[in-house]
Order: sequence, then structure tokens, then C-alpha cells
Amino acid sequence: MPARPSRSGRSAPRFSRVFVHLTLLGYLLLALLPVLLVLMNSFKSRDAIFNDPLAWPTAETFSLIGYTKVMARSDVWLYFQNSFVVTTASLFFILLFGAMAAWGLSEYRFAGGRWLRFFFAFGIMVPIRLGTVSILQTMVSLHLVNTLTALVLVYVAQGLPLAIMILSEFMAQVPGELKDAARCDGVDEFRIFLLVVLPLIRPAIATVAVFTMVPVWNDLWFPLVLAPSDKTQTITLGIQQFVGQYATDWNAVLASLALAIVPVVGLYALFSRQLIRGITAGAVK
Repeated sequence: MPARPSRSGRSAPRFSRVFVHLTLLGYLLLALLPVLLVLMNSFKSRDAIFNDPLAWPTAETFSLIGYTKVMARSDVWLYFQNSFVVTTASLFFILLFGAMAAWGLSEYRFAGGRWLRFFFAFGIMVPIRLGTVSILQTMVSLHLVNTLTALVLVYVAQGLPLAIMILSEFMAQVPGELKDAARCDGVDEFRIFLLVVLPLIRPAIATVAVFTMVPVWNDLWFPLVLAPSDKTQTITLGIQQFVGQYATDWNAVLASLALAIVPVVGLYALFSRQLIRGITAGAVK
């Protein structure tokens, strides 16, 4: 007769699953707690924020004074527009040029291809902020200071190395039979790239989009250095006007942060399924 599995043998996998789920739940709470605190306290009065920052807004503590100050004392919609334009343009050019470069590196063999890969890998390892002085001098010579174009150029240069490395690895996994079949049917290389390869690497594209969008949207350094004027400020730079050396308007700061969080959360919710597929691709091979 076949041996029956012991109770201890069945309980071990169950215990491991419970442990994994509890660990993931703890990490989820740890990641969401700062966001939840910002959203909660943005709808509270200043005294309620300092008296009990962990409490939910009540009928006595609920207040929209932070959002009122943000709308009245700053051009928040212009800041949002600038951040949206810079982030959207940067994402478009990073995905466009990154996908084209990744296609060339993964599909064709040419002299210097290995060194070119090393060059892009080197761009990931070296922080672009180390070249801030040279970047500022270049933008001054090109008369691009206090323009959104300067920010887009910097962010495209910053995001291209990672995009190329991720997309090239995914493109290398596309079956060669599909591309050869398309070539036999008379399909040119550009249409193979556009109609065959890109639809198959949508998870990688979503992963690159999220990983690129968050640093660009949240960046404070380059908007402060390259575009600090009132007409070119981004949302993260515009929030800083409520932070003073001796006094900080926490109602306005928390309200501004709550407004700045919404696009990032929305993008993640939109691409969450593709993002998870891109991160976990190859994990079960």
C-alpha cells in the first residue's frame, strides 16, 4: 500500500506559505504607511497633525486648509503641467531610442558591439549628478537654462542606459523563428521591430516606463539647477516654497505631496500587471 504523507510533511509547506504571505503583508504595510500618513494628515488641521499624526481625520480635525493654501499661494497647475510635459517627453524618447538601440544590439553582430554594451552598463553605474557642473555649462552655452528642454535632455540621457540593458535582454529572448518567418514573407526590418518584437516585450516596456517615470517625476536636483524659474518649476520644486528655514507650512506641504503622489500611483495601477510580468520574467525558467 502507498505510504500516506505525514501530518508534519503537509504542515511544513502550509507554514512556509503562511510565513511568505505574512512577510509580504508586512512589507506592503511598511511601503504604504508613509503614503497613507501623507494622505491622512493632508486633510487635518495643523494642531491635529502635531497632536496625533497617526489618527484618522474626524469631524473635529478635518480641514482643507492645506489644499486651499496650495491653490491660492502657488501656481500648482502650472507645476503639474511642467512635470507632466517633462515626464511624458522623457518617457517617449527613452522608450523610443532605448528600444531602437536595444534592437540593434540584440539582433545584429558588429565590431565594437561588446564595448558598446559596456559603455551603456557604465552609464548605469556612474550617477549622472556627478556631471552637474559640466551639464550646467553645456546648457548655458546652448541657451537652454530655465527651459523644459534642458530637463528632458538630461532625463533621456539618464534613463537610456537602463532602458537599453533591460530591453536588449528581453529582445534577445524573442524566438528567431518568428523574425525569420516574417523576413521570408517579405516584411522589412522596421516592421519586424514594430509589429513582431515590440508587442512581445510589453512587460519589459512597462517595467522601463515605471522605473523611469518615478525618478523623473520625483527629481528635485536638476529642476533646481537647470530650471528654477517660476514658469519652469516642476511639482517637486514648487513644493519647496512652503518649506522655510525657520517655519514650515505643513498643511500646504502635505497637501502638495498628496497631489504629487496621485500620478505615480495611477501609473503604477495602470501598468501593475505588465510590471509584475516584466520583473518576474525568467524567474521560473
